[in-house]
Amino acid sequence: MKNAPFYVNARPLLAAGLMASGLWCLAVGAAAQTPPPPPAPGAAAPEPVVNSGLNAPLFYQLLLGELNVRDGEPGTGYSLILDAARKQRDANLYRRAVDVALQARSGEAALTAARAWSQELPGGTESSRYVLQILLALDRASETSPVLRNILQATSVGERNDTINAIPQTYARVADKALAASVVREALDPWLKQPAHAAVAWTTVGRMELAQDRLPQALAAARQGHEAEPASPYPALLALELLERGQAEAEPMVRRQLLVSTTNSQGDTAVALAYARILLDLQRNSDARAQLETLTARQPDQAEPWLLLGSLQVQENALAAATDSLQKYMALARRAADERSARGLTQAYLLMAQVSEKQQDFAAANAWLDRIENADDIMAAQMRRASLLARQGQLPQARALLRNQPERRPEDARLKLVAEAQLLRDFKAYQQSYEVYGEAVQRFPEDTDLLYDQAMMAEKAGKSDEMEKLLRQLMAARPDFHHAYNALGYSLADRKVRLNEAKQLIEKAVSLAPGDAYIQDSLGWVEFRLGNAARALSILQAAYAKRPDAEIAAHLGEVLWTQGQRDQALKIWREGLLLSNDNETLQETLKRLQVKP
Repeated sequence: MKNAPFYVNARPLLAAGLMASGLWCLAVGAAAQTPPPPPAPGAAAPEPVVNSGLNAPLFYQLLLGELNVRDGEPGTGYSLILDAARKQRDANLYRRAVDVALQARSGEAALTAARAWSQELPGGTESSRYVLQILLALDRASETSPVLRNILQATSVGERNDTINAIPQTYARVADKALAASVVREALDPWLKQPAHAAVAWTTVGRMELAQDRLPQALAAARQGHEAEPASPYPALLALELLERGQAEAEPMVRRQLLVSTTNSQGDTAVALAYARILLDLQRNSDARAQLETLTARQPDQAEPWLLLGSLQVQENALAAATDSLQKYMALARRAADERSARGLTQAYLLMAQVSEKQQDFAAANAWLDRIENADDIMAAQMRRASLLARQGQLPQARALLRNQPERRPEDARLKLVAEAQLLRDFKAYQQSYEVYGEAVQRFPEDTDLLYDQAMMAEKAGKSDEMEKLLRQLMAARPDFHHAYNALGYSLADRKVRLNEAKQLIEKAVSLAPGDAYIQDSLGWVEFRLGNAARALSILQAAYAKRPDAEIAAHLGEVLWTQGQRDQALKIWREGLLLSNDNETLQETLKRLQVKP
């Protein structure tokens, strides 16, 4: 009686255990086969059934292995299944042995099975991939170079570049980044010299250097890959990452790749789009516009460039052109009908509402907002509705709209307060904005970004002492928060008080963020206030070259103006107005100096 359930339930257990593990075909192959029915007249004869070599003892060995796994004895089950795999030389059985060991959290056993699989059935990549992943999980990256090289050798030429490109992600969790880079470089050595693979191989070497923050070495690797194949998108994409990290020397590689590439591959499109986004982040709007116009002309059926171009055109108040670009995007996105396009459509509706708002067509703006149905995007729509109300002189109603918005997600409470504070700031209700930020800080006391925003609004509200108090509180909480040092130093310099202290604060900010153009702008400004015009001019010119910005233009123009370089000052101010004609600092500077560029 004790063994009766085993015999009664043998076939269901076998089906459940072996079928789930992909071994059912072997069990069926060992059983007696029922002859298939004869084919219908004129029909093709069925392929003959090929039985496996699984005999009765192995059949029950596998059954016992699966029963042991199911009954909480994975070690015994693993041994039985691995022994069967070796006898059968079958990949499915090896895979099952590895899976059992992994489920039991036995990395060494999984590695033993994977290595046996790789040695017994060489030539494929799956077993070697298992070995690689298990070694990395066991923190034995130093042993992976020959495994990685075997994978690349076994990969087809057509798929090898994609495999090489995925290597940095595979090694991303290795703690010793230098070791990982060394291992990968060793494994890639044969392909660094092959024309078909050199570009992507050098790019992968560069990404491994980038993971260590070794920017010069990453740049050198990108250049090696780019020289090997100038049209390849791989080095260009690495160059874009370096450009984002402040390596301006990487940009010529991107420009050259876009110039020499004659294809419209997915990689080429990715380079062009990423480059346009970075140019927008750097506020190089004219360069970004030129890039997007080229891309939309070259690939008019690509949806995303139209959305980016439309967004830029809205920012530049080119409303007719923006409407045309956004309409083209919406037509393409509706045709695609995927999740990414749905999110993009929400952004397009918000932009179209902004266009209508700028045109004072508030009914049309609300109609565009009515198209937004996704609950996650309702808050963005309500923020735009609040702006519409405020523009029509209904600021209290706009605030009530935001306050009464349901909080569907945990972050909505914070978002509502920030949206209200920003709305008040946009309409120059600085005292009220300061108070709302104060409410947000009380509700989210650990959020230092809110504390910084409240400090900035305190200054706008004429509360300089309160601003300094809040910023010093922020410095104490986050000693590495460079924005706080910069903001206080700039405020002191702008008010021409405690200039030496202002310079010390800004220099502290520079030490924490040496590549930040806005902090360089502050340093130039305090040097100007201290009477060091030549040094101020040098610093401000470098900052403006790094990031063309209306506020930096205001300061640079004033230094040039006071040094008698008035034509150059007017040129810089005109550029600043094109970047942002309503920038308060620039407008105040022009008014104070009584200049009309």
